[in-house]
Amino acid sequence: MPNPWTGKGNPYTREEVVARLRATLARGEAIIAAGAGTGISAKFLEKGGVDLIIVYNSGRFRMAGHGSTAGLMAYGDANAVAMEIGEFEVLPIVEETPVICGVHATDPRRRMWHWLQQVKQMGFSGVNNFPTHSIVDGQFRQTLEETGMSVQKEIDMIALARRMDLFTIVYVGNPQESAAMADAGADVVIAHVGTTIGGSIGVTDAACSLEDAARRTQEIIVAAKQVRDDVICLAHGGPIVAPADAAYINQHTDAVGFVGASSLERLALENSLPQLTREFKAIPVTRQN
Repeated sequence: MPNPWTGKGNPYTREEVVARLRATLARGEAIIAAGAGTGISAKFLEKGGVDLIIVYNSGRFRMAGHGSTAGLMAYGDANAVAMEIGEFEVLPIVEETPVICGVHATDPRRRMWHWLQQVKQMGFSGVNNFPTHSIVDGQFRQTLEETGMSVQKEIDMIALARRMDLFTIVYVGNPQESAAMADAGADVVIAHVGTTIGGSIGVTDAACSLEDAARRTQEIIVAAKQVRDDVICLAHGGPIVAPADAAYINQHTDAVGFVGASSLERLALENSLPQLTREFKAIPVTRQN
């Protein structure tokens, strides 16, 4: 329903966002969520019928021509960047689609209850745990876990957001995280199977094949569903790049949709802009008599 103050959709209550997603599924359609790093991206993602728009700090780097992984590095205040993109670019332009804010839950400088209040007051309808430490592994992941910057902080943030009636859509990298997020009250669990391949700044080799991505996705889904059978499950990343890839995952798992950032926002620009430029370059120079 429209916001009574603005006449537009955002912010929605948690129940309203979930109801919209359930309605999408009832129509026999896949749920598609997309990252937007600019207002024009958000505008035309909405025009294409996307179900959710997510504002990540990585969108700023991605749309500046850098790899999305820059969003995981200490190149700026991730929470402030996401809030700024939302306030000045995405929220003013989106008419009706729920807009979700990426929240860096492990930032030790934030009182998370206070920050989530600001996210809600800004007009976001929900939160996502990005940047997320769930996609970090090895010795560095162990160091993060042992020094107070653990994935548990992300789980705690989601539990708090649920109490505050914010819709929650979360990235997880394994079944254990999936079960914990479902227990914390996450509305949607996204099986993150690696950095998106392809394009000018994507990785060149997926960490897994499409078949392996389906297997990992299903393991994550089963873990979430064992905790709460009402959790909506989507997939993201790695070799899942094109619509055919996302269709394969849906057909071979219990996933009901896809979350795209680089695969929608960046690759669309990379593929279309050079072609359009070539067509302009091919126009005749001389006057036709």
